[in-house]
Amino acid sequence: MAEQLNISTSADKRERYAVLVPQIESLVSGEPDLVANLSNIAAALRQTMNFFWVGFYLVKDNQLVLGPFQGPIACTRIDYGKGVCGTSWKEKRTLIVPDVEQFPGHIACSSESRSEIVLPVMKQGEVVMVLDVDSDRLNDFDGIDQEALSRVTRIIEGCLAD
Repeated sequence: MAEQLNISTSADKRERYAVLVPQIESLVSGEPDLVANLSNIAAALRQTMNFFWVGFYLVKDNQLVLGPFQGPIACTRIDYGKGVCGTSWKEKRTLIVPDVEQFPGHIACSSESRSEIVLPVMKQGEVVMVLDVDSDRLNDFDGIDQEALSRVTRIIEGCLAD
């Protein structure tokens, strides 16, 4: 696939995801480099969905360490169970936070972030990274985002297969 997305900016969220997810799958198909794939996925999600921040935190030495991302400078390390990302890692589940100011222990990497969705990426039953998406609008994430971004995490998990 050419490194170009073909998605109408006038389409609604569900339609944009429906067209984007197969293009992400095509984009990473046959590319063995994880950093390259995560970088392109972050760029594709931010470009298509107009998110404030999209990126990955990778589990390293019992911390989440900043990986490929698109958006403003971010926190470099997050401890297990801390903030939305660390909690998603600990609980091995997707978290949707309508208002980050209301999340106990939220880590404010940017004061402009207002809502967030974090999805764990698993390998052999363990979280190996999280996909973190922030919006500068309150209550910006819903079941449509969760379903589509879960499909993206499964694509990433396929890239991790031994």
